[in-house]
Amino acid sequence: MEILDLTQDLADEQGPPRSGIARVLAVMRTIADSGQPQGVSGIARETGLSKAVAYRILRELVGGEFLRFDDDTKVYRLGSGALDIGLAALRELDVPAVAHRHLAALSRRAGETATLSLRQGWSRVYVDQVLAEHEIRMAVALGTRHPLHAGSSSKAILAALPDTEVADYIEHHRLEGVTDATITSAATLREEIGRIRTLGYATSEGERQSGAASVAAAVFGAMGQVLGSVSLCGPQDMFVRRRTDELAGWVTAAAADVSADLGHRAPRG
Repeated sequence: MEILDLTQDLADEQGPPRSGIARVLAVMRTIADSGQPQGVSGIARETGLSKAVAYRILRELVGGEFLRFDDDTKVYRLGSGALDIGLAALRELDVPAVAHRHLAALSRRAGETATLSLRQGWSRVYVDQVLAEHEIRMAVALGTRHPLHAGSSSKAILAALPDTEVADYIEHHRLEGVTDATITSAATLREEIGRIRTLGYATSEGERQSGAASVAAAVFGAMGQVLGSVSLCGPQDMFVRRRTDELAGWVTAAAADVSADLGHRAPRG
């Protein structure tokens, strides 16, 4: 693949000057984020490049198999080279390492313990936490497994799963009570899942641990799969209803940041 000379047509480029590498990356990002094949005109418009510069970049990316060109429809889509790089990046991802700085920032902001849980089959496991700095705080036992119907971290994961998997869980698993507050009714759990999907987060008051409360949101991977959840937790009397809404906003933002760092792109709209 020849080295691109992108010094031409720069007068037609919109915005501040960019390096040749930055222009190539802009083209790749535009196609990756669009979710559908793109033509030269659309790519030039989205990137602010002239059509001539965009075309030269596209031609080289096709030559390197990072993009594929459809002769019939005249559009470009990601190719095998991009897939190889993406899969290599996925193999190297360490979810707790990626999430930790977000947990730390979340805990500092909220003044509560922040946790990360990962899904393991039909249960989830605490894999990391950042403790609140004040004396009255919660701590979770890392490595412990919990069912997907008990507590906000679990319910956030369950609600994010496809309907078929939710139905499978409810049909084939006993909804055993972990505490007196745990949801043990299939009908009630279905209603709760609908509420979580509407709000974008799950809450719990003593469902997994008596006297404790929490709010959690799901974490997604690059392929849209549910990987786990991020939560804030603390003593139940400190999670008054007027504060839960504020905590929920911070948790959902942190979960979205973790998901983005893991390669997830939220649907446009």
